[in-house]
Amino acid sequence: MIRLVIADDHPIVRAGLHALFSLEEDFEVVAEAATPDQAVQAAERENPDVVLMDLQFGAREPSTGADATRLIRALDAAPYVLVLTNYDSDADILNAVEAGASGYLLKDAPPHELIAAVRAAAAGESALAPVIASRLLNRMRAPQISLSGREIQVLELVALGRSNTDVAEELFVSETTVKSHLAHIFSKLNVTSRTAAVSAARRQGILR
Repeated sequence: MIRLVIADDHPIVRAGLHALFSLEEDFEVVAEAATPDQAVQAAERENPDVVLMDLQFGAREPSTGADATRLIRALDAAPYVLVLTNYDSDADILNAVEAGASGYLLKDAPPHELIAAVRAAAAGESALAPVIASRLLNRMRAPQISLSGREIQVLELVALGRSNTDVAEELFVSETTVKSHLAHIFSKLNVTSRTAAVSAARRQGILR
């Protein structure tokens, strides 16, 4: 029996997923979570095999699904985490994978694909949607045009209107380091300004 926690801030989505997995004889939904904190608590309390994790939990939630994934994967006898989300930007994918997610699916995946992915995750296997696998392969094949995880973090904060000082404080680095990252970003994206860098990154699917 695969013990499953469903973490999503939309009650209808949780209900639909619960109903889907209830039709399968080898699944038991042991808890639902509406926030990242609840997801971590459920993982600690219920000892599930897999946590099905959304990435965004609403504007009021300071933490994300990636934050919760990182905490869950740090638990003793940590369950596997499978991301199920609407977002497929490089930033989202990298954040989830670096946090320890075993797989990454989009919410438009057919039910049989989702069920197979959770079974694979429970068995310790990787489960990536085809479009996500393709995106990661493209990053490996063309590293010269790909931003590093830290460069993406810098650009995400720039896109939110943060100054170099703000970015340095949030990432616990010096302003000189931030300026260095921006110089590399400008070079890789072939732009000369922060605004142009954000626009180019969004066009290329690097930022949401």
